[in-house]
Amino acid sequence: MKIAVIGTGGVGGYFGGRLAKAGNDVTFLARGKHLEAMMSHGLIVQSIRENFTIQPVQATDSITAIGKVDVVLLCVKSWLVKDMAKELLSLLKEDTVVLPLQNGVMAAEELQLVIPTHHVLGGLCRIISKIEAPGVIRHFGVDPTVVFAELNNGKSERVVKLQKVFEQAGFNARISHDIQADIWKKFIQICISGLLGVTRVPYGGIREVKETREMMISLFQEVYDLSQKLGINIAPDFVDKTVGVIDSFDYNASASLARDIWEGRPSELEYQNGTVVRLAEKYGLEVPVNKFIYSALLPQERKARQ
Repeated sequence: MKIAVIGTGGVGGYFGGRLAKAGNDVTFLARGKHLEAMMSHGLIVQSIRENFTIQPVQATDSITAIGKVDVVLLCVKSWLVKDMAKELLSLLKEDTVVLPLQNGVMAAEELQLVIPTHHVLGGLCRIISKIEAPGVIRHFGVDPTVVFAELNNGKSERVVKLQKVFEQAGFNARISHDIQADIWKKFIQICISGLLGVTRVPYGGIREVKETREMMISLFQEVYDLSQKLGINIAPDFVDKTVGVIDSFDYNASASLARDIWEGRPSELEYQNGTVVRLAEKYGLEVPVNKFIYSALLPQERKARQ
């Protein structure tokens, strides 16, 4: 299968690397020193499951150089999706599928502003990984999983085929029966990232202090309540289950948004807590914890983007 991995960070580098290792025709979009290192030494993946290197690796900094593909695995940061959608058109043939794996709940909607709907799937991934050094991806938490489906939740021939390709590459792949619910479940979970950013501690630091643990639970409840206002099908016990998931994480585990904030880089703040605040205002809900987190981090976010 011919696959374009757009964005070779922790997500694209890991999942794309597994797909390339399994023999698929994978081309990575990367830039700068990361691309230079990949071309010189290959794509190196250090994983709690298995270390491997893809060499030689097919990589470029030009989308148009990739050509037509069967699958576009879109792994860039959330704020890049809207502007990048037009560039993806050069990759599409009649039956190409575009699978967005961004955090947040806006990616598929933003893609459809430019890309015909029949190309776009709904999707998400679960993994804790990052660029360790140029050309090096480190996977250090969570059993890697991709969840995806047609936007109408139909179990089409193409998603069944894609599931087989993913499973043969050695990571979990699940076809969702309700992709919007699954995307929102992850969204509820990841909005804790802003709390990590504000407090400047990992998951373990949040959950061991009574005051921040209470903030965490309130944050989850606010996003859950918002999901119900929007008619998303999520069971009432999901907040309790989410707290249990956070309690299972390694003490020092963190989230990409938090790491970006800690290191002064642009983050996905607008697509996580910022989205909660804007949707809550639109639908008349109060989300005080999310609003505090968003407001507290906004000055640094703007500074990082100057």
